[in-house]
Amino acid sequence: MWACARRRSLALGFAARRAAGGSMLERDRSAIVRVALVLLSALQSEAATAQPPLASLEDRVQWHVLARELVAVDSTSGGEHRAPLGVGERVLDTRVDGEVGVAQTERRLIAVSANTGGVHELRFRSGERVVAGPLLGDRVALVVTTQRALGFDAGSGNWLEASLGPQERVVAVAVANHVAALATDRRALALSPTRGGFFEAPLALQEAPVSLSASGDLATLRTRTRLLVYRASSSRWSQRSVGLGN
Repeated sequence: MWACARRRSLALGFAARRAAGGSMLERDRSAIVRVALVLLSALQSEAATAQPPLASLEDRVQWHVLARELVAVDSTSGGEHRAPLGVGERVLDTRVDGEVGVAQTERRLIAVSANTGGVHELRFRSGERVVAGPLLGDRVALVVTTQRALGFDAGSGNWLEASLGPQERVVAVAVANHVAALATDRRALALSPTRGGFFEAPLALQEAPVSLSASGDLATLRTRTRLLVYRASSSRWSQRSVGLGN
């Protein structure tokens, strides 16, 4: 009888240990699941806030010049964007790169974006003429006239402008997929599709630009004394002193 009681006690102890072990296993599994959910949430948040890839895009716009209108076909939406031509208005140039299409007449600039759709025009001022461009990247365009620097931002579908001062001379322009920049004898200007507007970096008196280049989402201006870098992701110019003769 004592043996039977001992066996029952051992059996109950074993069952209790099994139950305790199962409870601990369940707690471990719950902890693992909680950790996995936290990691998954962090990965999803990082993916949501990550910048879009800056890979080169295939052309997504086609221009067609008809008798009385200019038609842009958008391969992204499959739609057509029409700009009626005025009496005697002639199309001088049409260009396409990636999501952007720009047409030039003797009266205005016409732009379309496969990203935003619609037709966006900017009229020339009296006596204004184009001296450089249209220059296109996948999501930006740049035109320099005798009076203004004109940029098109495919991210918002807007024309941007920066008036040139009296006697201000444009010495270099550069356009890449996601950035457009120009340098004058007084300042550097750049735009990107991530934030609207031209962003400026003043140049010191007698600080002559040496070279301007653009690639991907970066623009770099080298002067006699500084290296200026514009990044589309931040829409800011940073600088580094290089010294005379370097």
